[in-house]
Amino acid sequence: MSPHTGHSPGRPPRSILPWLATPALVVFVGFAVVPLVGVFVLSFTTWDGIGAIHGSGLDSWRAVLTDPGLPHALGVTFLVMAVSWAVQTPLSILLGTFLAGRQRYRAVLGVVYFIPLMLSSAAIAIAYKALLDPNFGLGAGLKLPLLVQDWLGRPGLAFGVVVFVVSWQFVPFHTLIYQGGVQQIPKSLYEAAQLDGAGRIRQFFSITLPQLKYTVITSSTLMVVGSLTFFDLIFVLTEGGPGDATRVLALDMYKRGFQASLMGPASAIAVILVLVGLALALLLRRLGGRDAGASQLEGV
Repeated sequence: MSPHTGHSPGRPPRSILPWLATPALVVFVGFAVVPLVGVFVLSFTTWDGIGAIHGSGLDSWRAVLTDPGLPHALGVTFLVMAVSWAVQTPLSILLGTFLAGRQRYRAVLGVVYFIPLMLSSAAIAIAYKALLDPNFGLGAGLKLPLLVQDWLGRPGLAFGVVVFVVSWQFVPFHTLIYQGGVQQIPKSLYEAAQLDGAGRIRQFFSITLPQLKYTVITSSTLMVVGSLTFFDLIFVLTEGGPGDATRVLALDMYKRGFQASLMGPASAIAVILVLVGLALALLLRRLGGRDAGASQLEGV
């Protein structure tokens, strides 16, 4: 530490640290806080998206909360969230553990696995919609009766397709998170386990999984909160159908706001989405304990 400046060489003085965070704070306030406040204010108005905005008190909230479609959309949203989490988490952990090895071909596989995340959600939905077409899709082309089904015309199948496509796209991202988490585990733990005669499976359940606790919390938070914003993929793939089988809350918000020109109720649904996401994030953080954030930062 320098005796004249009172801080370590190469580090900025403590007095200017708040100023270094100012640009990020300005961007956050401008692009997150201000729009959120604006949406909250719009939820108490009547607006068709073009004309004048008129205050309407709690009319928009009353219309949304008494609509029987809201519980259904919320239920579908939570169902997509839970099922996609149950599919993505085990696959991501296994792939992340596998890719954490040092073999050369695993690095190549890591790049290949990451490709789906680089594609547009709308493009992925269009591709799968064509592949699953019962008349001209993959099943008809290969003459496989098992694949020749009305995948997007039956509620159960359509829901399964949505979960599959979502998992296919986002498993690579969470695989990357778990790969980094596994690489942070001290090698001495595995060496000690080998001396005790523990095999790979025993090491995975006794060392790898417990050490990935905070990584699981981080990944689950991103997965759960991200599930609330699924829109473009579902809109292109099923448009919320058949019926309302895949009508999640974000899609319901779009249809109310931009198709029915009801910006007040749509803004109310947007506020509900923010509150649900915040509550779930805080719940997961509490489940992970106080040291989740600190431990995750140490591994970065």
